[in-house]
Amino acid sequence: MVLSELIFAFLTSNQQFLTEHPKFSHNPLYISGTSYVGIIVPKVTLELYEGNEHGDQSFNIQGYILCNPLTNKFMDFNSRLEYAYRMALISDDIHKSAIDNCHGNYVDINSANLACANSLQRYEEVRILNTSITTYELGELDIIHAQNFNLQCTSHIRTNNILDPFCDENDPTIDCDNDAVKAINKWANIEVVQQALKVREGMIGRWIMINKTLHYIQGKNDTSCYSYEIFSSFSYHKKLSSKKCRALIFSGDHDMTFPYVGVEQWIASLNLQVEAPWKPFYVDDQVGGYETKYAQNNYSLTFATIKGGGHSLPLGNPRESLVVAQRWFSSQTYLSDS
Repeated sequence: MVLSELIFAFLTSNQQFLTEHPKFSHNPLYISGTSYVGIIVPKVTLELYEGNEHGDQSFNIQGYILCNPLTNKFMDFNSRLEYAYRMALISDDIHKSAIDNCHGNYVDINSANLACANSLQRYEEVRILNTSITTYELGELDIIHAQNFNLQCTSHIRTNNILDPFCDENDPTIDCDNDAVKAINKWANIEVVQQALKVREGMIGRWIMINKTLHYIQGKNDTSCYSYEIFSSFSYHKKLSSKKCRALIFSGDHDMTFPYVGVEQWIASLNLQVEAPWKPFYVDDQVGGYETKYAQNNYSLTFATIKGGGHSLPLGNPRESLVVAQRWFSSQTYLSDS
């Protein structure tokens, strides 16, 4: 992936900065990201660990943090049906019918499996018209190409947070950005702000918070700055589990974009030992969410859900997100190879 290589190159190029300012060289380093960057962060983190091991550079890499991450482009989208069932968006009979007929695959539907297609119609009934759009706009249904669509049970459910009012983001006449996004977009485009952040003049046109030219689909043509060959970042998580590494993964329990259900599935596939079982954490004497801790030798992983949280947790649930991060940072002394 070109983007991950650029990030790694940026980090390693700053090795000279650490040489010139040695007081920073021992500062703990964590690689973090949210949403689609869940594909990239584990790869970059692993490359830093391996670079240290090979003697190519010396970073005090401690681990990584991911918020509502995309990890596996099948598993995460496939988990939406189970999530919809757990959140009472589909009924028992719809869920059972899909389980019985689709053999665990609710994304790559075999057109010959009419029983599965019929089972999913009530969950995701798509009205196909004559103009093709990306599967990203159709919720990653790789077999469907249509301009307008109607998901029968979830047609007016907002995937970023199922509690939020529905807004049709495909309608150019409607502004679906919330106040926080509007404020950030305005702030980041102020000239003095870009100067303070050392953004080189002419490097970008107008800064936007979400780059919608990136899609979650396979088969899209690569660009000069992005390629789509990484289908899953799970293998990088697996390799990191053998390192002296800490990981924090947290999800909003009302995010249907990349549901916590899929996150639980790939974490379970790491085959880690449970160090601290599922239990609530509190924010201002109220349940803020739940967390589980796993450990294996020198690797540890904390998985947390934030109650009522959607896909943009730092914006929608800043207090709870901060508490999760602070608890995690304070739960263990910094790792050291010395």
